[in-house]
Amino acid sequence: MPTVPPPSRDAALETRVFWERFKYQIIAALIVLLIALVGFTGYRFYSDRRSATASALLASAKGAQEYEQLIARYPDTPAGADAYLLLAEVQRRERKFAEANATLQVFITKNPNHEFVSTARMSMAANLESMGKSDEALSMYQQIASSYPNSFNAPQALLSQVYLLKAKNRTEEARRICETILTQYRTSFLAGEAFQELRLLKPSGPSESATAPTIPPFLARPPAAEPQAAPTTPQAAPPPGQKNPR
Repeated sequence: MPTVPPPSRDAALETRVFWERFKYQIIAALIVLLIALVGFTGYRFYSDRRSATASALLASAKGAQEYEQLIARYPDTPAGADAYLLLAEVQRRERKFAEANATLQVFITKNPNHEFVSTARMSMAANLESMGKSDEALSMYQQIASSYPNSFNAPQALLSQVYLLKAKNRTEEARRICETILTQYRTSFLAGEAFQELRLLKPSGPSESATAPTIPPFLARPPAAEPQAAPTTPQAAPPPGQKNPR
């Protein structure tokens, strides 16, 4: 039985029909895409230019007033975030510890994922120490050590606890923290200082008085070589006819 050939299709005609049916929707979509592209490019240009201007101002800033002006004009730039830290340092040098902590708290609130958040908290704890608030400082050091265990500030926060605990005569807690530093942060440059503190801390109980602090293997002094006996030199035989003196 003969088959009926399929009807021929004109591709150009179908394209024209499709265009006539949807040309307004296509034009509108292209316009929206173009506006979005232009807007994104303009925003990137504006943002980059703004960040560059803020960085230049930060490089030339030297005092608290200039840092405050930079923060007010460019609060959302990387340079604006750094200005908070520099402003807090100026306030600390002027012994305005409460104002410095307020500045650092704003920095942490606005930049919770910044790489220097743990550093800002360390500065806040040090300011609390300077204000005589040792209990609050100790609590903050504990939070830093537990919240940022992998940061470079963790061993410093632990060692700072040791100094505060020693001042409070909480010797056993200070000893445990020193041992934690030697165990978990033995590659840190603070491990040697922690070991020295551990040697200076006296045991708090009579049962521990006979127990000397264990020296970590990497800090132990190599054993001294045993002295060797001097070789004996054989005595020469006396000449014939002479007795050997005794």
